[in-house]
Amino acid sequence: MMIAINHTHDKAARSWVAGANGPDGDFPIQNLPFAVFRRAGEQHHWRGGVAIGDHIVDMHALGDAALLEGAAAAAARACVSPSLNALFRLGPTAWRALRHGLFDLLKEGAPPAERDAVAACLVPREDAIFKVATDIGDYTDFYTSLFHADNIGRAMGLELVTPNFRWMPLAYHGRASSIGVSGRPVRRPLGQAKPPGAVVPQLQACRRLDYEAELAIYIGQGNAAGERVPIDEAEDKVFGIGLLNDWSARDIQVWEQAPLGPFLAKNFATGVSPWIVTLEALAPFRAAAPRPEGDPAPLPYLDSDQNRMSGGFDIVLEVRLGTARQREAGRLPRRVSVTSFRHQYWTVAQMIAHHTVNGCNLQIGDVIGSGTVSGPGEGEAGALSELSKAGSAPVPLDAGEERAFLEDGDTVILSGYCAKDGFARIGFGDCAGEVQPAPTL
Repeated sequence: MMIAINHTHDKAARSWVAGANGPDGDFPIQNLPFAVFRRAGEQHHWRGGVAIGDHIVDMHALGDAALLEGAAAAAARACVSPSLNALFRLGPTAWRALRHGLFDLLKEGAPPAERDAVAACLVPREDAIFKVATDIGDYTDFYTSLFHADNIGRAMGLELVTPNFRWMPLAYHGRASSIGVSGRPVRRPLGQAKPPGAVVPQLQACRRLDYEAELAIYIGQGNAAGERVPIDEAEDKVFGIGLLNDWSARDIQVWEQAPLGPFLAKNFATGVSPWIVTLEALAPFRAAAPRPEGDPAPLPYLDSDQNRMSGGFDIVLEVRLGTARQREAGRLPRRVSVTSFRHQYWTVAQMIAHHTVNGCNLQIGDVIGSGTVSGPGEGEAGALSELSKAGSAPVPLDAGEERAFLEDGDTVILSGYCAKDGFARIGFGDCAGEVQPAPTL
């Protein structure tokens, strides 16, 4: 069942945490996303936290304060673990109870005694160090943007909009162990490639390093092996959504992907943002998911009135690119693209329904990558190889610099937010990574 809009989405609601009330902040009281953190200087003690303005509610400390009751209290206690899997295991009723309980504790007008007790549980966000929020058993990366497939296929001279693209969400099995949180450096990978005109392939450092702006969909509830998840129940399995950068080695990918698909081109690094925005917080930003005129209707297991009317999400994704020279000159990274997840050809519910139709058992903490998010406009491409037309039209940056592909010292920063008239803007934070040189051959 899709989550209804309720009092936690009220635009007029304000928090007594002053930093939560600005018009352009990511973390107002209407958001309350989850992460796993520790204070700088602590060696261990990873625990769950919830963002409010420029602070984090330390869920371990809040649990000790005994300010919540019932399902909300049980959910808060589950957040003392070094991952959110224990919280996910409690299910949607507990997730909503905790979010509503936090909303009541943090809103203006909360009783002074409660306010003081919660204030003692706040940690400045600048003092926090983050890790990947879940224990990820498996990672599946989808390929669900028609615009991305068409753009990059034409640029690379490949047929990437295959006949099955319009009939099912395509995907490959990613490498969960190489997923890292925002801020982790990304080492340029080595791999086998066959440069144009070469007679034999060679082992080399990637020469066409790329990013892909995606969303990370976190599975909060699993399904038993052999049991599929119907499309209108699929989102019940989802705790929330974060940002994901599917780093890609294009020259390695072109050589290796036939006939089985990407391998070394994709498994060396995947970045995720620390924060997971709950589906409840995203309820006001639903979008229709219509089929383009003339395209075939999905097979029945991938189709429903509910999905067509509101299966999409209008989540804006921005990509900023910074270079070593920019940093040395004190200049900020430049925005190179902006697009929205509402343009995606397949929805979150369709991805899960297809993933499980064969009886595949999703597990708590698993991550599903949305696939590169690209839109129809010139500046809406979610990958540098799209923007640069496979390197033939380098993207201009500041002070005469340009990029066809990523260079050592470059930093890629993904950010995301939702904005709609009548509702508070909410954000996803950043997912950033800096490219480091390849190891010596």
